[in-house]
Amino acid sequence: MRISVIGCGHLGIPHAAAMAELGHEVIGVDTDADKIARLNRGECPIYETGLPELLARHTATGRLRFTTDIAEAAKFAELHFLGVGTPIDSDGRSYDTGQVFGAVRQLAPHLKQPCTIVGKSTVTVGTTRQLTALVHRLAPAGETADVVWNPEFLREGHAVEDSLRPDRIVAGLTTAEAEKAIRTVFAPILETGVPLFITTPETAELAKGAANSFLGVKISFMNAVANMCDAAGGDVSQIVDILGVDVRIGKGSMSPGLGYGGGCLPKDIRAFTASAQKLGAADAATFLRAAEEINEHRTDVGLGLVVKALGRPLAGARITVWGAAFKPGTNDVRESPALSLAQALQTAGAVVTVHDPQAVSTAMHRNPELEYTDDLTASVDGADAVVLGTEWPEYRQADPGPLAARTSTPLMVDCRTTLDATLWRTAGWTLHQIGRPAH
Repeated sequence: MRISVIGCGHLGIPHAAAMAELGHEVIGVDTDADKIARLNRGECPIYETGLPELLARHTATGRLRFTTDIAEAAKFAELHFLGVGTPIDSDGRSYDTGQVFGAVRQLAPHLKQPCTIVGKSTVTVGTTRQLTALVHRLAPAGETADVVWNPEFLREGHAVEDSLRPDRIVAGLTTAEAEKAIRTVFAPILETGVPLFITTPETAELAKGAANSFLGVKISFMNAVANMCDAAGGDVSQIVDILGVDVRIGKGSMSPGLGYGGGCLPKDIRAFTASAQKLGAADAATFLRAAEEINEHRTDVGLGLVVKALGRPLAGARITVWGAAFKPGTNDVRESPALSLAQALQTAGAVVTVHDPQAVSTAMHRNPELEYTDDLTASVDGADAVVLGTEWPEYRQADPGPLAARTSTPLMVDCRTTLDATLWRTAGWTLHQIGRPAH
């Protein structure tokens, strides 16, 4: 198919590249001319595992190209994906859908032939119906222009893999023509046996919020259990193993740590909580708000663990923080727990140096007051403590022996409970982990 992807950010770029990989002719649209120029040169302005290679391959063949001209995209494509951002609104609880409606207002007047608009962004329930009315009013194609909501369930850091090999596809739609378009554009994926859920637009919109909220609740629940382990002397890692073999629960997303961050989970749970309140589901809103509050306190938990491990006030202490991205596999630092902890450590008087394999440049832009380095080994030089804030594989694979000799004190505070405790302690490190006894 000939498709467009409107919005070239953390969602749009991986989706455009994946659609090209599936065999479609793709044009990406964004208002940032410098970004578009870089993308057309095959340069990737964000980091996602496997994305630079995919982007370079398909821009070189011409199957994937980018433009700032939405009229060009409207003329070219028969199906339009909306991948623009839906940040949290000024009220701190609901989505700002201004970019979504703005993109549709720019696109619709150029739609002269039957086509399908497919929303990918996370939105408040009811948005698809409002957009459909807007398109039918503004587009010369009128009611032959369909609007579908097809929420993404991507994990940042795995966006390419999740786009090409998703575990499910959800499409909220109202016409047979729209269903045909969805089945056609995703045909290469559906042929592999991936389930397709055809729903109403409202069900599709709620499904995305429910999925991310459930992940947030799961993470917050295990962090609450980790707090109980800290108080009682239990070992949360063993509890994760015990619960993880239960087929009703599973082990995924149960590692305790600094909590969730990024551009999706925090805002999606806030907005889903707000939706529950607006819909009058008070018990659901109370339950979801509890998960939010646990997550909001994780920086304090991490800070407390560092102070306890150090055994003295933070003022003047040289602290190295490993990790700036909110999770491994991406350079996204939006609402990064690791950066929040680094900032809190500096506010308490510590001299903080941050290392990250991919996110130093984006972190410097967001938190310029911190010191940064790209050199993992040199990052620990003279450190009174090293704090692991993002569970990059580079940290798990690091050789603790040589690193110990470069520190002032070989003290590791693993705020993601991800390191091999025996390996690090044998190498001479004192290791503290959230929810695990310090022995």
